[in-house]
Amino acid sequence: MTTARLIIAIVSTMAVEFAFYAIWRWMLPEFNIQVPLWALVALMVFWAVFAVVDFIFVTRILRRQTVVGLPTMAGMRGKVRSPLNPEGQVMIKGELWGAKSIDGDIDVGEMVVVAGQDGLQLIVRRAGAGNLRATDKNSTR
Repeated sequence: MTTARLIIAIVSTMAVEFAFYAIWRWMLPEFNIQVPLWALVALMVFWAVFAVVDFIFVTRILRRQTVVGLPTMAGMRGKVRSPLNPEGQVMIKGELWGAKSIDGDIDVGEMVVVAGQDGLQLIVRRAGAGNLRATDKNSTR
């Protein structure tokens, strides 16, 4: 896949470079616009450097394995949106989740910490000072 993307990137960059040249050579003189050769070369070099940096950046992003969903929720903090007695809903990172409390009933507005999961339902406990890890403090929005 990377080889195909590289070939497409090279061909498209060459097409853009040719378009720059064609505009400089044939279109701008039609409107009496004179751009020095050094400006065209500078533009083409800039565009080539941009294309290389862009290709490297996008390739790194595409290779990254993102882990999302329930397995990454453990330890996250959220706020109760409907009473947990023992089941209800919590808001975590702007998303509404079905949740089940392991600390008994928890009222609306209280903070909770995700302890685990059961299918598509989060298992949560009250967020107390002893229940939080350092990374949990900035997880809720």
